Amino acid sequence: METLRSPSEVLKVLSEKTLEEGYKFQRLYRNLYNPDFYLEAYNNIYANAGSMTAGSDGATMSNMSLSRINKIIETMKDHSYTPNPARREYIKKKHSNKKRPLGIPSADDKLVQEVVRMILEAIYEPTFSKYSHGFRPKRSCHTALRQLSLEFTGAKWFIEGDIKACFDSFDHHVLIELIRRKVDDENFIALLWKMLKAGYLENFTYHKTFCGSPQGSGASPILANIYLSELDNFVESLREEFDVGKTIRVGGTEYYQVTHLLNKARKSLKDNCDTLDKVERKTANKEIKSLKRKQLATPFHPHFETGYKRLKYCRYADDWIISVIGSKDDAEQIKKKIKTFLADTLKLELSDEKTKITDSKDFARFLGFDIAVARNKRIVRRKDGSLTRNTDGILLYMPKEVWFSKLREYDVLKIERDSNGKEIWKAKHRGWLTNKDDIGILSKYNSEIRGLYNYYAMAINVSRLNSFYHIMEGSMLKTFAAKYKCQTSKIRERYVRDKRFAVHYSTKAGIKTAYFYDEGFSWNKDIDVENPEILPQYYIHTGKNTLAGRLKMGLCEYCGEKSDDIRMFQVKKLKDLKGDKLHEQLMKEKHRKTLAVCRKCFDEICNA
Repeated sequence: METLRSPSEVLKVLSEKTLEEGYKFQRLYRNLYNPDFYLEAYNNIYANAGSMTAGSDGATMSNMSLSRINKIIETMKDHSYTPNPARREYIKKKHSNKKRPLGIPSADDKLVQEVVRMILEAIYEPTFSKYSHGFRPKRSCHTALRQLSLEFTGAKWFIEGDIKACFDSFDHHVLIELIRRKVDDENFIALLWKMLKAGYLENFTYHKTFCGSPQGSGASPILANIYLSELDNFVESLREEFDVGKTIRVGGTEYYQVTHLLNKARKSLKDNCDTLDKVERKTANKEIKSLKRKQLATPFHPHFETGYKRLKYCRYADDWIISVIGSKDDAEQIKKKIKTFLADTLKLELSDEKTKITDSKDFARFLGFDIAVARNKRIVRRKDGSLTRNTDGILLYMPKEVWFSKLREYDVLKIERDSNGKEIWKAKHRGWLTNKDDIGILSKYNSEIRGLYNYYAMAINVSRLNSFYHIMEGSMLKTFAAKYKCQTSKIRERYVRDKRFAVHYSTKAGIKTAYFYDEGFSWNKDIDVENPEILPQYYIHTGKNTLAGRLKMGLCEYCGEKSDDIRMFQVKKLKDLKGDKLHEQLMKEKHRKTLAVCRKCFDEICNA
């Protein structure tokens, strides 16, 4: 019998082989026979928020066992595996009354999808464009914004990309043909077809899927990147055709003329300083200052140069933006070429209405930020005392509607009007939080404030979150007041110490103190983003305390007996356990939301 290699070894080999030109992968499907792949997949996804949400078959990640995994493997070997249709639910969109569909796959299908994702990521991740940032290891919205800030300087035009219903419109045949370029394994391809055509259940009615990525599939992000990497490659080819001029951009004639006069005046003063009287030196210095002001007011680059053009590109998932140094007609032609490519090659439709061409002195929108090129002529003084200007750099702004809509979403704001019709903003309490303990209420507000600040710290106007903060602080105080049925003044007396709102709470290590967020909202253009890496990290969890190790050990953590049939009992949230049952006490003591138990104990716990 063939010995199956460890997942870490397989993934490492795949990532290395993919860089060989013309290499095609065969015998990928056999990795679906390896139990260790499923154990690693289980370790990757068991803690996800939706792991305990039942799919169309009613099963969840609880009751995971080696025997359950082996049953999946048997269906892989005889090719009888058929994914269940995803159960469709609708969830409300943020800042809108509209709802969007959400597909919930069955638990076993989630395992298979995760194994497929791991394999495809190892093959494709090293080949993806450096300008792609969505759904990739060590990449994020912030790495996209960092790239944009560094590379889009001097832009004259922005093209804000919008593809109509992008993820719902992927052509299955196009996707499979793209994958065939690297994968020569019909069994693996057949499995992908099954996943793509699984369909979904809505109101107990089955619906086929004819296009789009699989509903709620863990493999959908990597499939989307495989699809849209073709757009990345096409834009790269456009860039190579479009870019003209030297790598280092030279200044305009007018700027160099002024600079020449300035340098000449400085040299003349230096050479003749000893022979000039006080009035002559004063006149020379006055001329130098005048020339310096003129230099700072003269654009370094002409507004438009036929001999210098540049195209830059950045994409996060289906959200992409292009900067153009060139004419508006150049930008129009680029948009037209991309529209034709998307329609002819990828069978996607570019939205003419939403794909805007924006002058860079105005705001373009990308990843929730307003983006513009600095056009001010403000002169600033360096640390050494010299004067300089900083134009053509990229500025990131936080739109006001971001924090305002958050206040409405959190339901912490009520707006009244005075006798003159002027708006008056007032904080309101959150009744649903009054049942939580003090640290629970404080933690909720802190996480919401920190979350918004952490995302927008790169925005030059992030300090405007102070307005958001004051409403959140008022709401927090009113929520505590509602909990204890008193005035907010009494809450301040009880909790504020040294001008800081403090909550004491008990832990195993003793009493600890948590404070209401008071660290301010300073601009941080150098926010700590993880260094992007090309290869994923193939660290595989194999220790005895990992999920895989606990399943393989064959020891029931409930009764202590050895068993050949160990399975995982899992709960959605550890904090929801009351601790009045033995298994809940064990889970709280171990601080785990999983418990490896034998079949008998599993049934006993479920029936308790």
